[in-house]
Amino acid sequence: MKSTNPILIRPLQPEDRAAWERLARGYKAFYRTEHEPQVYEASWQRLLAGQEVTGLAACLEGEVLGIAHYLFHTSIWTGEACYLQDLFVDEAQRGRGLARALIQAVALAARERGCSRYYWTTHVENQRARALYDQVAEHRGMIRYDLSL
Repeated sequence: MKSTNPILIRPLQPEDRAAWERLARGYKAFYRTEHEPQVYEASWQRLLAGQEVTGLAACLEGEVLGIAHYLFHTSIWTGEACYLQDLFVDEAQRGRGLARALIQAVALAARERGCSRYYWTTHVENQRARALYDQVAEHRGMIRYDLSL
């Protein structure tokens, strides 16, 4: 279901708080990692500050329907890298190009900053997202491990 309306990608704004939290909770629920309300509030404040992490909104007709969170970090081998930490689109709005537009917007920010690498992770069973990722990026076979602290 392609939209004839243009997708607007823009930084998250204070008035996006409710829409952002709805989408962030959807993202966290998908990965079964819910948080207390104060964690969402602290994350929101960090995103608005835009110093450690950056947040983008994907909008159609003025409504926030997708979000992306990304950050820059150094890499010992290749200079600076860009990590797309979170990407989520309202389930009812998928297939309209919102995720692709968010990925492209982060890629632009990474290019403008002079990054040598742009990457992200997803769950192996996230088939719908992986179908898009396989079109826009290269899977290089990496496997992620997490050690609980």
